Amino acid sequence: MDIKEAMIRLKESGYKHTGKREEMLKLFSDEKRYISAKEVLEAMNDEYPGLSFDTIYRNLSLFTDLDILETTELEGEKRFRFRCSTDHHHHHLICLDCGKTAHIQTCPMEGLQIESQVQFSDFEVTGHKFEIYGKCGQCQ
Repeated sequence: MDIKEAMIRLKESGYKHTGKREEMLKLFSDEKRYISAKEVLEAMNDEYPGLSFDTIYRNLSLFTDLDILETTELEGEKRFRFRCSTDHHHHHLICLDCGKTAHIQTCPMEGLQIESQVQFSDFEVTGHKFEIYGKCGQCQ
């Protein structure tokens, strides 16, 4: 996902193109890590001094609902980043110090799906999330 794609998705979904939204998306484009709503507010405070936390969070929720951003929870706080541009199913390694992420190409659910279909025959899995947390080579 990039800013242009995100703005098109907003427009196609009936939402206005605003400077604040574009600036928020630019922030995610510049950052290759998960960032919190508080960090977004701090980064935008100089240009938009009256911007409220509610406005930030409302837009982050909108971006998430429209599959522009993806979320995770780190240290008890919801964090956001641009949705990966890859179409194939994957998971992430996340550095707890700098927030960098890396793709995990294999899925631990592949083996479990067959087992869970037998064990939980009345349950249909519609999605899952798998993340590994640690420290990247630069932060070790």
